[in-house]
Amino acid sequence: MTQNSDEIINRAAVLSSDAQAIAAARHLAEQAKSGAVERDQQRLYPIELLNQFTLLGLGSISVPREFGGAGLSFQTVAEVFRLISASDPSLGQIPQNHFGLIQFILGEGSAAQQQQLLRAVVDGKRLGNGGPEKNTKHTRDVQAQLVTTSQGVQLTGEKFYSTGALFADILVTTAMHDQQPTMAFIPLPAQGVEIVDDWSGIGQRTTASGTVKLQQVVVDPALLMSLPAPEKPTLRGAVSQLIQAAIDAGIAQGALDEALEFVRSSSRPWVDANVSRNADDPYIIADVGRISTDLSAANALLARAARVLDSIDRQALTAENCARASIAVAEAKVLTTEVALRASEKLLEWGGSRGTLLRHGLDRHWRNARTHTLHDPVRWKTHAIGNYYLNDALPARHAWI
Repeated sequence: MTQNSDEIINRAAVLSSDAQAIAAARHLAEQAKSGAVERDQQRLYPIELLNQFTLLGLGSISVPREFGGAGLSFQTVAEVFRLISASDPSLGQIPQNHFGLIQFILGEGSAAQQQQLLRAVVDGKRLGNGGPEKNTKHTRDVQAQLVTTSQGVQLTGEKFYSTGALFADILVTTAMHDQQPTMAFIPLPAQGVEIVDDWSGIGQRTTASGTVKLQQVVVDPALLMSLPAPEKPTLRGAVSQLIQAAIDAGIAQGALDEALEFVRSSSRPWVDANVSRNADDPYIIADVGRISTDLSAANALLARAARVLDSIDRQALTAENCARASIAVAEAKVLTTEVALRASEKLLEWGGSRGTLLRHGLDRHWRNARTHTLHDPVRWKTHAIGNYYLNDALPARHAWI
């Protein structure tokens, strides 16, 4: 488990500018490069790096200033995740749900709940996700139950894809309460909560995105929030997906950076190329040009999507402006998905057979890209985009669009 959060609470910084946050992210990203291969191959948690993330104040950059946070732009949030994920996308993914939950609190919490929970985030508390459930019809099918007993409100159920839960101070998960899907915030440790790292995915290996078991866990009724009706305008999905896209853009950048270095220093040219360096192979040069152009386009759409989110007044949300944000983010997500997969695949192609040697760890880029981009199918992004422009159809309102 992580360092005791009481220590973090006493030292967590509060950043005051976008420049400070970007500088902190660059510093952390540089630290994360060392040991990234070893952490991936041995499934070693990036605990110290995650604690640095919190101590540097990066965990509260999206908390509005009225609650003591930095209140920084979504452009900065996206760039922070992109920079960190270029070095270690598992480190980037661990706090992604933390930021999505901040947005949920802002949208659905009462004034008292917002004050309590967001102040805790500013102080250094981490929110962790008790994810969807296995053996259900789809990700929004909830079988976990909140029931009222003589001991109070109790939660029983089992969750998976629980990224961040193992490293969290407050577990956040969904259960049915009087036939209403409800989000429960559970300070940890808590009796009846068992967090198991049984995540065995081929990529994002150190995210601990495994199982949370909940057995008659007593929940404070003051920390329950009903999920919004499907028709309620919300930016939660757009914010969550912006961070997902930023992580994918980071994976692409990390793969391209390592590919360029490997081609220059460690790979041999093909015999028919008639060049002394692999970096002079004309086909590789053209490939690098194409990937670099694709990545520039993806990053541009990512920045544009963040600007769209920044332009929306969260006190005046409408179905139309929330849809505009979701579509802008979806457009970015299409390109970041494609370039993450392509760059990580080309890395191995350009490196040749020696690029597959275990000691280099180059395969982690493709495994990370393939695993993380499966979080939500990009084919439904292109459908939502096309339906929006062709038929004026607003996209679905949930955390995956």
